Amino acid sequence: MSRHPIRTISAWLALLALAGAVPPRPQARRPAHTAVAILVNPGTRTSNLSLAELRAIMLGNRQFWPDNQPIVLLVRAPVTPERTAVLHIIYQMSEAEFRQYWIAKIFRDETATAPKIVYSASMTNELVVAIPNAIAFLAADEVQPGPKVMTIDGKKPGEKGYPLQ
Repeated sequence: MSRHPIRTISAWLALLALAGAVPPRPQARRPAHTAVAILVNPGTRTSNLSLAELRAIMLGNRQFWPDNQPIVLLVRAPVTPERTAVLHIIYQMSEAEFRQYWIAKIFRDETATAPKIVYSASMTNELVVAIPNAIAFLAADEVQPGPKVMTIDGKKPGEKGYPLQ
């Protein structure tokens, strides 16, 4: 057995321990062309972010909303098409790089917690509404009434020029 799979599994288990999560259940595959919506708690005063601001939030470099409320980052579990899209467009990382990034960030004490892992679309919708200051991403066709859908660079999911298509 090579060392590479062991390193990957070890990194994955370490991130799960840091996030307080359990291994994800496989999700049904959906078309990869679905836009990714950025959802926030309905009480969040911010309605529009630039792609650069969104990236800073998702990387944990911006940890507070403009009203000084702490941002609660919710991230879909691996194997979902929207997570793959977010890793590629926003994080500009592979799955392994993402896991290593958060392990290192917590180890360096640059943040108190890793993103909270969310395992289903319904859980994402519910938690964004239930947790003040939460932000998450979800396939646009899975957004339910309740969460606020952010505009990114002034565009909503499905509009021409929306950066997360």
